[in-house]
Amino acid sequence: MAAAVAVRSKRRLLPHLYRLLHSTAAPSPNRFLRHASPVPRAADHSPFLRLPAARVSTLPTGLRVVTQSYPAATRMASVGVWVDAGSRFELPGTNGTAHFLEHMAFKGTERRPTANALEVEIEDMGARLNAYTSREQTTFFADVQGRDVPAALDVLSDILQHPRFPQQGIQRERGVILREMEEVQGMMEEVIFDHLHTAAFRDHPLGDTILGPTENIKSISKKDLQQYISTHYTCPRMVVSASGAVDHDEVVDQVRKLFTGFSTDPTTADQLVEANPAIFTGSEVRVENAEMPLAHIAIAFKGSSWTDPSSIPLMVTQSILGSWNRSIGVGNCSGSALARGISNGELAENLMAFNTNYRDTGLFGIYTSAPPDALHDLSRLIMEEFRRLAFRVSETEVARARNQLKSSLLLHFDGSTAVSENNGRQMLTYGRVMPFLELFARIDAVDCDTVMKTAKEFIIDKDVALAAVGPISNLPELSWFRSQTVSDDKFTSRVFSLFAQNN
Repeated sequence: MAAAVAVRSKRRLLPHLYRLLHSTAAPSPNRFLRHASPVPRAADHSPFLRLPAARVSTLPTGLRVVTQSYPAATRMASVGVWVDAGSRFELPGTNGTAHFLEHMAFKGTERRPTANALEVEIEDMGARLNAYTSREQTTFFADVQGRDVPAALDVLSDILQHPRFPQQGIQRERGVILREMEEVQGMMEEVIFDHLHTAAFRDHPLGDTILGPTENIKSISKKDLQQYISTHYTCPRMVVSASGAVDHDEVVDQVRKLFTGFSTDPTTADQLVEANPAIFTGSEVRVENAEMPLAHIAIAFKGSSWTDPSSIPLMVTQSILGSWNRSIGVGNCSGSALARGISNGELAENLMAFNTNYRDTGLFGIYTSAPPDALHDLSRLIMEEFRRLAFRVSETEVARARNQLKSSLLLHFDGSTAVSENNGRQMLTYGRVMPFLELFARIDAVDCDTVMKTAKEFIIDKDVALAAVGPISNLPELSWFRSQTVSDDKFTSRVFSLFAQNN
């Protein structure tokens, strides 16, 4: 009986499969859109964003403590110290001190006299201790089991308050940093962005590299390191951030007991920035190297500061421009019009829009690498896309950009390390931790009119900074790039409107 039913079912099914596989009629799009749509839609993310609130306490010294506790099966935690000091705050002639200090912090203290003693203690806990320096901030952090948070805080407070800076260690670290500099020279993206900062902020510390020049690395002294700490590692400019398996009150008590040796000088980073603001110069750095197979180029405009109201519209605009790499092979399917144009025209190997924020300024633009014979056409396409953002942006691409931006933000916060870093950075830049619900509401408030208004403010008739390395003889002059930002509103709007009607 069962066999007979199976045979009848098979007879009914086979003609259907044959028609499906051999039909010449175009398939109905509705069959493929039951659960998805090619048109991006705004979704309510609030059920997924009700994360435990961050708690903040400020000690009498001005030192701030922020924690975000949440249950984790691994019982892991991250704790770190975020300092409102980076390479832009270095004295003339001492560029590289902030980064050198980051290296020397792990070379021993009065209680832990050698780097080996410190490493053994960290490894015995199964922990990870790390640090990094940027142009405006320096960070020291540890990933540990929840039960070892007090020990991690003890280590962090010790290496920042009682570093030994042995002369032999300083000499050894010079060689380490010089080798690091050689490695960085092989990373073209790092090289280009260092050149771009030089072009954008000439004769200002923000335009200097983080590692510093070779002559400084060879001459930085123990006195320079001690002076940098005493001047910039002050309680009002420091935040202790912890997340994961942590208890706020316990962390605050621990910090109150341990972090007692820092200056309470009330001078803030904002005051130092106001005394020496960064001026966008709009110049260029070109390094011709005909032996390189690809030209590496960064084109940038002055961007927004962290707290500028335009910072989030620029984030959405960055998402519209998008990123693309030929090795991925989805250029003509990309939501980015620029990526589709570059892919179809085979004009470049990769593309990355960027939006970098600082306390008083920023950089907004595009980095790309391309074969030398495509540089002129590629430059034309990029500048046309920049201009288009000011006059013709669809609500569909803005909605897609908003969704992509929110997804990338959520994907970044995938553990206690990222949460701790985000909270520490936001406390330094905003003075508070912005909840995801608020951040996403601000992103969702950006529509196509906001994007076009922002593009007119930051792109049209604005200076351009340019950095280029490689076989760049075919790259247009800086004056040409600047001329491509000049636009008559009525004429350009009419041209783009006619283009939209014909497409």
